[in-house]
Amino acid sequence: MTTPALAFDGVLFFPVTPFDADGRVDLDVLGEHLETRLPFGPGGVFPACGTGEFHALSASEAIAVVRASVDVVAGRVPVVAGAGGPLGHAIELARGAAEAGADALLLLPPYLVSGTAAGLVAWVEAVAAASELAVIVYHRATARYTADAVTRLAANPKVVGFKDGTGDIGLAQEIVLAAEAAGRDDWAFFNGLLTAELSQGAYRGIGIPLYSSAAFAMIPELAAMHHRAYIDGDETTRMSLLREFYTPLVRLRDETPGFGVSLIKAGLRLRGLPVGSVRPPLVDPTPEQERRLAAILDCGLALVELGGTRPAASTCPSTAPADAAGAASR
Repeated sequence: MTTPALAFDGVLFFPVTPFDADGRVDLDVLGEHLETRLPFGPGGVFPACGTGEFHALSASEAIAVVRASVDVVAGRVPVVAGAGGPLGHAIELARGAAEAGADALLLLPPYLVSGTAAGLVAWVEAVAAASELAVIVYHRATARYTADAVTRLAANPKVVGFKDGTGDIGLAQEIVLAAEAAGRDDWAFFNGLLTAELSQGAYRGIGIPLYSSAAFAMIPELAAMHHRAYIDGDETTRMSLLREFYTPLVRLRDETPGFGVSLIKAGLRLRGLPVGSVRPPLVDPTPEQERRLAAILDCGLALVELGGTRPAASTCPSTAPADAAGAASR
């Protein structure tokens, strides 16, 4: 079979999975979350992935999230569904995503164990064979791909992309070159590090032009501005956004494990969308951390209003030293 190449023209949007007061997936709020972000021009929607708390969803919940996302997106951009974990679970999700109408899979790492490179390739191919969907592999945790593994995967036309979540720039460069040497000029390469905007300049330099954005889910106005500056080569604006918004966001994110997701949900709640809390083992921010997040969001919205120019110092806490972040609370 011929697998069509995926075209992503815009920042990659990883939506949260909303939960109601009883902890159930709230598909109505998910629909609002998606519909209000699509006007900002994402290049693709990735439901039930990392920002969407893939680790905490049952197979039926994940498939329901994907189906609802496909319905809302309605073909405007590609929908790439999360799959992964134990092999049987990953195969069930792959088949469910295909039935729900997704365009491709983002294959998250296998559960807990790691094997040889040959075993990892066999695991990818087993999931890829379970449906007609194209597969993007996610390089992190128990899924550590070598250049040789990528060369072997490149022989499978259903494997169409690579997402890096390790931050090993040298290895990522080898992998890009291996895919190119295998004749795969159709692969989508993207940076999947937490708050990827902060590292994307380096990734662009090694031939990885795309990046995922959790911030887009929370503050699409600013995330879209960053992407436009990145595409246009407007380094003045891009550096301003990194300095004033993304750097303080990363400082706050790094205080508590799991805040790469928890802060995004908290930001959505602060902006009026009732997406609920994160599921265990993740935890929500403290009230003090939420106050600091609110100040960072206020700064981000002011940056958008001023075209990327720094607002008044009292609005943006970004120049405070890392150990004085609490003093930037409002």
